Amino acid sequence: MLVFAKHKLVFLSVPKTGTTAWQAALAPYASMIISDPPELKHAPIFRYNRFFRPALEKFIGDDLHVIAVMRAPIDWLGSWYRYRQRPFLAGKPTSTQGMSFDAFVAAYLKGQQPAFANVGSQSKFLEPQRNGTAATHVFRYEDQAALSAYLEARLETSISTDRLNTSARDQLILSDDIEAALRRKYAPDFQLYDSIDANGRYTPVAEPSPVN
Repeated sequence: MLVFAKHKLVFLSVPKTGTTAWQAALAPYASMIISDPPELKHAPIFRYNRFFRPALEKFIGDDLHVIAVMRAPIDWLGSWYRYRQRPFLAGKPTSTQGMSFDAFVAAYLKGQQPAFANVGSQSKFLEPQRNGTAATHVFRYEDQAALSAYLEARLETSISTDRLNTSARDQLILSDDIEAALRRKYAPDFQLYDSIDANGRYTPVAEPSPVN
C-alpha cells in the first residue's frame, strides 16, 4: 500500500496485480510505503477502513482518493497458480508443482480450500464497507495506460515502470465445466471486472463474495 499525503491518494495493493512494479516506480513520491508484513502491504478495503483510514483522515483529510488494480479473474488465478509452481515452494502445502491449472481451479472452488488454492477473492478485497468506505477508482491490470494516465495527472509527474516479481508464462488450460463453475461461484469477481471502464469508474458488487 502506498500513501501520497500531498495528493490525498491511497494506492491499495491487490495481490498479483503488478503492484510491486508500481511501488518501485512510485516510491520517490510516496509519503508512506507499507511493504511488510504482507497482511498490511496487501490490506484490503475492510482492513484499510479499520486500521488506516481513521489515522489518514485525521492527519491528511477526509477527501482521500483510494485506488486499486483488478486483474481478469481467470488470469489472476493463473498468476497465483504460476507463482506457486516456483521451486522454493516445492514440497510445501502451498505448492502447485505437478498440478494442472484445471486441478488448481477445481480446488479453489471447494468449500474448504487446500492451502495452495487459498488465495482469496478480488471482489472480497475490494468489497465496500457499511460506512461507505470503498475504492474511488479501480483500474484493469490489462489497461496499464489508463492507470498510468490517472497517476500522472494526480501526482503531477511522468511515471515509468519495470515489470517486477513476475512468474513464468505458460498456457492456462481450463475445462469448460470448471470455468462455468468458477463463473457461477465467483460471479461477483466477473461482474466487478466487467463493470470497470477506461477511467477507473466501476460498479461495486451488490452481493458479497463467497470467500471470507
